[in-house]
This record gives sequence, C-alpha cells and structure tokens, in this order.
Amino acid sequence: MRRPRGEPGPRAPRPTEGATCAGPGESWSPSPNSMLRVLLSAQTSPTRLSGLLLIPPVQPCCLGPSKWGDWPLGGSPSTGHVQGLQRLLEQARSPGELLRWLGQNPTKVRAHHYPVALRRLGQLLGSRPRPPPVEQATLQDLSQLIIRNCPSFDVHTIHVCLHLAVLLGFPSDGPLVRALEQERRLRLPPKPPPPLSSLLRETRPEELTPHVMVLLAQHLARHRLREPQLLEAIAHFLVVQENQLTSKVVQKLVLPFGRLNYLPLEQQFMPCLERILAREAGVAPLATVNILMSLCQLRCLPFRVLHFVFSPGFINYISGTPHALIVRRYLSLLDTAVELELPGYRGPRLPRRQQVPIFPQPLITDRARCKYSHKDIVAEGLRQLLGEEKYRQDLTVPPGYCTDFLLCVGSSGAVLPVRTQDPFLPYPPRSCPQGQAASSPTTRDPAQRVVLVLRERWHFCRDGRVLLGSRALRERHLGLMGYQLLPLPFEELESQRGLPQLKNYLRQKLQALGLRWGPEGG
Repeated sequence: MRRPRGEPGPRAPRPTEGATCAGPGESWSPSPNSMLRVLLSAQTSPTRLSGLLLIPPVQPCCLGPSKWGDWPLGGSPSTGHVQGLQRLLEQARSPGELLRWLGQNPTKVRAHHYPVALRRLGQLLGSRPRPPPVEQATLQDLSQLIIRNCPSFDVHTIHVCLHLAVLLGFPSDGPLVRALEQERRLRLPPKPPPPLSSLLRETRPEELTPHVMVLLAQHLARHRLREPQLLEAIAHFLVVQENQLTSKVVQKLVLPFGRLNYLPLEQQFMPCLERILAREAGVAPLATVNILMSLCQLRCLPFRVLHFVFSPGFINYISGTPHALIVRRYLSLLDTAVELELPGYRGPRLPRRQQVPIFPQPLITDRARCKYSHKDIVAEGLRQLLGEEKYRQDLTVPPGYCTDFLLCVGSSGAVLPVRTQDPFLPYPPRSCPQGQAASSPTTRDPAQRVVLVLRERWHFCRDGRVLLGSRALRERHLGLMGYQLLPLPFEELESQRGLPQLKNYLRQKLQALGLRWGPEGG
C-alpha cells in the first residue's frame, strides 16, 4: 500500500532529545535539567540563562512518543497519522518547515505537538556549524498557531509551552507568553502563583539542585563564558550547600573558576573549599587534585591540603589507582607552583622520582585547532627573518612546559644559533632576580631565553580580554623561571596581510626588545 506523500516509512520511534522514556500509561516530564540542555543548546544570553534557573519545575505531562508508542492527552493510542506528524516535527530541518507541518495538517495536530515543535525550534537555533536563518514572520505565525489552539491545552501542556517559550526568548510581555500565562491562570486554583515577571528576578541559588548547577558550570567552562553573575551564583550555591556536596560534585562546580581565571567575590568561597577538602581529601583523591588544580590557576593553594597530597601515604595510595599517571602529572604541576609561587611553604614536596613532565606536548585545544592557528606562518616568518638555526619550535622546557618559539640571545642582544647554546634554563631556578641573564655552559656567554608566545583567540575567555587560567598559569611560571616572554596577540596577527607584513611585524617586535641578527636567512 502506497504511503501518503510526506509520510515517512515505518520505523522505531526515538525519544526526543533531553527526554526520559515513559512506559504505557505513564507521562513524560521535562525536568529542569533537560530544559537547561535545551537552553544551553540554543546559546542564549546570560539573562535568559538566569531565567531558566528561576522558573519553577514543570509538572508531569505527556509530550508524545515513547518506545511503546504515541499516547495523546486523552490517554488512548494515536493514529499513524499523528505519529507520522510528530516524527516530521522532530526531523524538521528549518523553522519554516516546522510551521509548514503544523499549518498544513490541522486535522492531525494534537496539543502535545506544540511543545514538540518549540523544542525542535530550540534545537535548530543551537545547531552547528551554522543555525538556519529564522524570519520574524515565521516566529509570529508559530506564535499565532499556539495562541489560537492553547484554549484546548491542559494545564501541563500550557506549562511546558510557557517554559519553552521563555527559554527560546519570546518576550515576557509578548502575545504568546501573555496568552499562555492567561490560560494557565484560568486553570489554576483560586490563589494564582506570582506572575512571570517576578519569577525572572534574581533568586536564591541554594533552591536549585546540584545537578543543574553542575550543568551550568560545565557550560560556562566549555564555552569560555566568563559571566560574573552566573559564576557568583555558583559560588554562593557552593557555600550554602557545603555540607550536602561531595568533592566529586565540588570539582565540577569549581572548574569554571580556574578555567575562566575568575576569583569570586563571595567571601566564604575559599574557607568553604578548604573545609570540604579537609573533609573529603582522603575519600576521592582525583577529585581532590582536580579542585587543587583549579585553585592553582587562581593562586589560592591552601597549605593544609598541600601537606596532605604531598604526604607519602597519599602518594603511595594513588600509585596503585587507575588514574595514577594523571594524578602524578597534576601533583608535578602543584609542586612547580609551590616552588615558584609559595616561598613560605615548608611542608612535604613531591619526591623527584615521582615527578613527570607537566605538559610534554601542545595542549589538546591547540592540536584540535591547528588549522586555524598562526603558528605555521609565524614559523615561516621567523625562518626567513632569522634563519631556521636561530629558533626552536614546540620545545618543552623543564619542568614540562611546551614553548611556541624559543630564541637564545647573547648579552649584546644578538640572536644566537640554538645549537651552540643550552636552550634550557635551570629548574628549580637559581636565586638570581627574574629576567637576569643566566650563564650558558656551552659558550660561557650570559644568554637570555626569549619565548615568543602565541595568544590565539581560543586562549582567551569568550570576551577576548582575559586569558584562560591554564594559559595565564603557563606564562606566569615561564616568567618566574627566568624566560623573557614576547606575546603575539591574535588581534595583531590577524591584522597582518600576507607573509611580508608578518615579517615586518615580527621584525618590529624583536627590535623593540633590543634584539639584532645578521642578514635574513632562508
């Protein structure tokens, strides 16, 4: 039998994204966590993100298919046409196609199809690499469809539509939100809840669940969003819920603070973390070290916990665990931070036999984005400007930091061939002042080590002004070890048009440091 045009062939229905499958006779309830995923996928503004955290939990309602079939609001199995329409909505490739399926099939549309359409709209707006264009008229037509049919919705469907409409950015005083709010009030008990506008004000983060806050923290860290209001909300949540949080949850909550190089204003943030670490350090070793890594990026290492993680008992314990190598790498970095940044620390240290290189190769983000990096063209510019024997690329210097480009410079400012020099400065560093030249054992000539540091766009928080914590830590430690840093910001590199301009730019940068060299090589 021929299928109607536009109807997909029979196949096992899939649960929609962020949904939890329900059995026969059960309803599907979008939790705040699934709603958060819808919002985060749409890449909306921090104001709307705060709005999600303030909307009360949605009560259970049926939103269509589970693996047992499609159950409409009436409770009986739907026809194949209704099932087909739901699949078409879930697979729509553009907002216009969504509207077309709803408008051209009025006899097949059920109340639960509208939340499905709104949820699919959120997925389309957050699609990669480029979301489809959305015409204002399309959104208005979709709003009018929902407004016209919402009197037939039950209270649960209205609540879900209202929730999704706010997440997708429909204005709180617009016709769609007003109509849904009015219908919801008509179905509520005599004492109505506070209006939507009051729900969107700041609220107490301690009323939220740890899982929601972890999702928020991971989103901020993953997308390099340095949003003070949201970060302060996470810090306040951590302080208020201190006694209910384990170190495995805390490590995820503090992750964005170190990565985004943001020390919160919350005065109890550090005392709270110190108490949690003292309580949980022996329970979850990896989580403990992860928390210390975040605090290391913020230059806030607590001495008491350092005494514990550098103790022979802790080191012997982690040596037999599956994550021993990564913990030893983190402990090596912590030991470096103690050496360079904590002169007053007098406790135990990581034994030399346990130390491993910190970052023996370029970081994962640099390797993943190598085709967008300026490293190759800068390397070619240096090759033509200095000659390839006068710089080293991607050289890892003790205790394990990978440098972009390293030059050896004599006391007169001449750039020296690297093969005639020891490119490494001693570590631990000698007690000479920072920046003072160290004597080269090969030539007995006082020599400086100059490190050209690429500052790519993804080395910064999303606003482009604050270095990520790991980058700031690397530069800080290289400077404390005696290397002279020459940053090459992405804004300046992107403004160079072609290799000749880039060579001139590099020449000016090197000459500004007082460096000189012979005729161009290559």
